[in-house]
Amino acid sequence: MTRNQVRIIGGLWKGRKLRFAAGASLRPTPSRVRETLFNWLGPSIEGSDCLDLFAGSGALGFEALSRGARSLTSVEKDRRAAESLRGNGAQLGTARLAVRKQGVLAFLRQAARDGVLVNGEPLRSWDCIFLDPPFASGLLAKVLTLLGEGEMLKPDGRVYFEARRNTPLDLPDWRIDREGRAGESRFGLLRR
Repeated sequence: MTRNQVRIIGGLWKGRKLRFAAGASLRPTPSRVRETLFNWLGPSIEGSDCLDLFAGSGALGFEALSRGARSLTSVEKDRRAAESLRGNGAQLGTARLAVRKQGVLAFLRQAARDGVLVNGEPLRSWDCIFLDPPFASGLLAKVLTLLGEGEMLKPDGRVYFEARRNTPLDLPDWRIDREGRAGESRFGLLRR
């Protein structure tokens, strides 16, 4: 597989390769981490509304759609990456994808105020939120604070996070359900 491809590992599109825009800041979630995450989520992903913040390659979101998620909202500010997300959605023939080309903080403010139109209906909250910001950005804590203050996560919803392995996590509004480590990454599932 080439450097700018990701393979879907489960569900309807298992084995499909998706291309994404080359970029120094894109760091697709490795297959073994995705497998662990979706084993943790299990059948709860079916019929869920998912939000992929800092979507990048789209590996997490497309995996969720492949495994039966009802909808996916992908947020990515890089123009080329957003175009790749749309192109991959078209290649897979899914209408369950909404791509927002904007910064995550601006998106969260807008979504809290106005909601997001997905599949013809406005969404203001999600069952599963994927949160994988660039490691050096300092945005993990900021976004978790916004998510903790708002009502964007449904009552039984969970947030998946990725961070640099040794990043200290200050999570006053969150509890860690599951956690793992792989390479330079620390990842886990959070609940409010």
